[in-house]
Amino acid sequence: MSSHGSILREKIEFIKGVGLNKAKILKSELGVQTVEDLLFIFPFRYADRSEFQLIKDVQDGDTVQLRGEIISITKKKMKRSARLVGSFKDPSGFIELNWFQGAQWLVDKLQPNQTYILNGKVKVYRGVKSISHPELESEQQAIETDPFLPVYSSTEKLNQKGLGIRSRRRIIKNILNRLKPADLIENLPSHFVEKLEICSRYDSLRYIHFPASPGALNLANNRLKFEELFFLQLNMLYNKVQRDKKLKGLIFNTIGTIFNRFYNEKLSFELTNAQKRVIKEIRYDLGRGVQMNRLLQGDVGSGKTIVALMTMLIAIDNNYQTTLLAPTQILAQQHFQSISEMVKGLGVQVAFLSGSVKGKVRKELLSFLKEGHIDILVGTHAILEDNVEFKNLGIAVTDEQHRFGVVQRSKLWVKNDQIPPHILVMTATPIPRTLAMTTYGDLDASVIDELPPGRKQIKTVHRNDSHRSFVVKFMKEEIAKGRQIYVVYPLIDESEKLDLQNLQTGYEELLNYFPRSDYQITVVHGRMKPQDKDIEMQRFVNGTAQIMVATTVIEVGVNVPNASVMIIENAERFGLSQLHQLRGRVGRGADQSFCILITKTQLSKYAKARIDTMCRTNDGFQIAEEDMSLRGPGDITGTQQSGVLELNIASLTEDGRILETARHLAVALLQKDPDLSLLKHKSTLSYLVKMRNKNQKWGRIS
Repeated sequence: MSSHGSILREKIEFIKGVGLNKAKILKSELGVQTVEDLLFIFPFRYADRSEFQLIKDVQDGDTVQLRGEIISITKKKMKRSARLVGSFKDPSGFIELNWFQGAQWLVDKLQPNQTYILNGKVKVYRGVKSISHPELESEQQAIETDPFLPVYSSTEKLNQKGLGIRSRRRIIKNILNRLKPADLIENLPSHFVEKLEICSRYDSLRYIHFPASPGALNLANNRLKFEELFFLQLNMLYNKVQRDKKLKGLIFNTIGTIFNRFYNEKLSFELTNAQKRVIKEIRYDLGRGVQMNRLLQGDVGSGKTIVALMTMLIAIDNNYQTTLLAPTQILAQQHFQSISEMVKGLGVQVAFLSGSVKGKVRKELLSFLKEGHIDILVGTHAILEDNVEFKNLGIAVTDEQHRFGVVQRSKLWVKNDQIPPHILVMTATPIPRTLAMTTYGDLDASVIDELPPGRKQIKTVHRNDSHRSFVVKFMKEEIAKGRQIYVVYPLIDESEKLDLQNLQTGYEELLNYFPRSDYQITVVHGRMKPQDKDIEMQRFVNGTAQIMVATTVIEVGVNVPNASVMIIENAERFGLSQLHQLRGRVGRGADQSFCILITKTQLSKYAKARIDTMCRTNDGFQIAEEDMSLRGPGDITGTQQSGVLELNIASLTEDGRILETARHLAVALLQKDPDLSLLKHKSTLSYLVKMRNKNQKWGRIS
């Protein structure tokens, strides 16, 4: 093949060992259509030909390499078919081998009492260890092949159609034997390759599939991880550069009467240095003529809402409207009430819109909004509806923005048909630095990293079911002091599958300890009608009820300074981030607050790690880092399901330093050549465009 990259573009069915039928399976199971597609599915581990396990030590689910003999192979009839059953022996014992399809040829090929190397996944059923469709090589064959054999993820269909790990190796080897350096044009700037001392793309692909040594594998890993993370960063930063060039931003030069009156007359406390720093960053954004897209991170109670409100007041001083979008009605109403209270007497018109606002009230509100009589509109997804029209929207604030889809959030951009409004997205879920760089990499980020003065650390303790009487005694002591208490459960109703405390039985048990004659208990969960939920919530907010029994519906949206105790039942069932969010519902007043994590006595290693972390620290960012190391980045942000963070080889939990380097170099490159128009960057731009066209999900990040 003479033209550059032509072997990579070749259809997979034309490769030796594939053909039309196998190509169909590769496409349906792995999404492979071309040689390049297959070549960039990397091994997830390597079989070291010198290391073997013993049969006596293997467990259910283990992927193993064994050395031993085949004692026998017999054919067993099943209802509709037959299977081959073999017995494999090593010095420590026996394991059963099974072949269900296409394995008749094995009867003649495999020789009893000859030493074989076996690779496969162990299954234990009724005490019998077995391996289905194992890979087998004679010891002599194994000695003559590569020292490290690639092991690829597979499926039952691939194995049944002759595309198991061994066949994949042969196909990859055929491709690599034809591959030439000219087929893989270098996509990184040449000075990067020299500065970082990384291997070429050509070498990295050869080494990643068939490394001759651990050193060669390390070279390949470093090169391919850097390349993946670099282009992910470059894509987001390039988007930002192009967006800033194309999208003009409203210029808010005036810091006027309303802002100054609020700051001088309404603020009853001194802003923290972190809040002042963030407001300064936002003011710079609002004055430079480019649309602001800023992420505001801050732990629970750090004062993000004040910063958002002051940002909105700047827009109002410049004769523009603003909106604050929240994911739930409870949180939206909380914002509406607190903002209305804070701007009282300033002449600022605040309105609330959700799905529950209907009829004449809704029609009148939408009319006022379109005519410009509403300065701040607070609400839920209802704000995104097409018939919600602003006269001149200047700033849109989104709270807990990861709960909104990309398409939903993009609707805010068109709410001003002249120039897109400035965007401020807030989250109380601390995001690890590496995850923030990847998921929100094209947003400017601000962090409020200090709590208001006078806030006391929440004391967190771990108790199990046997300590319940002590917990009840403590609850009564706190209520006697005039405090209020949350009790949170993971489920609403009983579940046969999960032996968990649930809200209904928990509520009934609490009535035994806290009778209605002496105490008031309110119940809130996600299946209640909004109006019923609001009534119950209000009983707790105004102090009528001393205890709120709830599911995680109260994770966001309840601000009751008098609530000083958070009790979380079955805490082992919650993720770290969720536990931290729930804990943040208390500690909002001047009194010492407590969080009690109640679990069963026996905990898994990961559950114990989560509970220990919660008891050790109140630092949301430290907790987020720990959460990511335990659960992975996709679980934290919900991006795994959308495919946004389906990295091919890099890991955000393990490759933070490579990511930092990749971002630093991407920033430096775009500062020197914002459009990547220089001749020496031609191949880098070409590859970036190719990746953007191939993976549309790249455009969905942020």
